[in-house]
Amino acid sequence: MSPSIKSTVDITQSDFQQITQVIEYYFDGLYNGDTQLLDNIFQNESWLITPCGRRNKKQWLKDVANRATPKELQQDYLFSILAIDIISDQAMIKVYCPIFEFKYIDFLGLIKSDNQWQIVSKMYTDVAVQSS
Repeated sequence: MSPSIKSTVDITQSDFQQITQVIEYYFDGLYNGDTQLLDNIFQNESWLITPCGRRNKKQWLKDVANRATPKELQQDYLFSILAIDIISDQAMIKVYCPIFEFKYIDFLGLIKSDNQWQIVSKMYTDVAVQSS
């Protein structure tokens, strides 16, 4: 599925490539349980938020490190970008992340700082729960 891409200002091809690379790293980090890779793409002050709770980056990375990985469980790599919305030095990315028994939709907020795009927030929900 091709993502919908929307920008209200001109962005460079380099910005678009950097953003999609961050998202690919995010997918790879989740699939492989690579906490170093995930640490590099999330700002230190970032938060992960659901309607039922919140975790800071440090708490989340600890959880990722202490669980089995989708790769170890031989799950299919089915991550995909659903939408990209970029305004100047900010972006909101909607992604599909089916891992373990969950079918997550994540909304990732990115900021460009010092010519580097990083994730500053993650909101997510399990759409499988809502459809059952």
